[in-house]
Amino acid sequence: MEINRIIDHTLLKPESTEEQIEKILDEAKEYNFFSVCVNPVWVKKCAESLKGTDVKVCTVIGFPLGANTKEVKVFETENAIKNGANEIDMVINIGLLKSKEYDLVKEEIQEIAKVCHDNGALLKVILENCLLTKEEIVKACELSDEAGADFVKTSTGFSISGADADDVALMRKSVSDRVKVKASGGIRDYKKSLEMIEKGADRLGVSAGVNIYKESKSL
Repeated sequence: MEINRIIDHTLLKPESTEEQIEKILDEAKEYNFFSVCVNPVWVKKCAESLKGTDVKVCTVIGFPLGANTKEVKVFETENAIKNGANEIDMVINIGLLKSKEYDLVKEEIQEIAKVCHDNGALLKVILENCLLTKEEIVKACELSDEAGADFVKTSTGFSISGADADDVALMRKSVSDRVKVKASGGIRDYKKSLEMIEKGADRLGVSAGVNIYKESKSL
């Protein structure tokens, strides 16, 4: 397995500068990561820079709280795809999920999945597992699957904790074979990356992609 091809090379800090974005673009090209994952303001720049390469552009929607209205998330998604995004990582409406407003949660995911798929993009639904019970993680996975999401994702990396290997295993069991799992948040070395992959992660969202890749080659 070439670990670089399952890495979303990520820079989502609000204080990220243009120079830092250019650095991750250079790294993504050099190491042939699967994608760069950036805030929406940088999507157009990344799409232009990565034209003609295998590296995709991933961005985040409703980030990091998930508490925007459905209409705002739909507009954000349309705008991001128009600017060149290939993959959309959207934060689920955590409050509605916890309120058991399952129809509203599913409807939001469905609408955004349709926008993505109509435009050749993928949708990953960020669950923010650290704020959910195990039962809520399972329910969020089932709703995401039913609504047509392509991935479920563990975390934003901006809450109280990140990816947990047992949660990844639970997510893998809670979705159909069609849906993939992305682990993100706090994965900083090759050992932790392997643990996530062994538990069922198909993609890793990491800011330490270069170090992880170098570690994988030194073993």
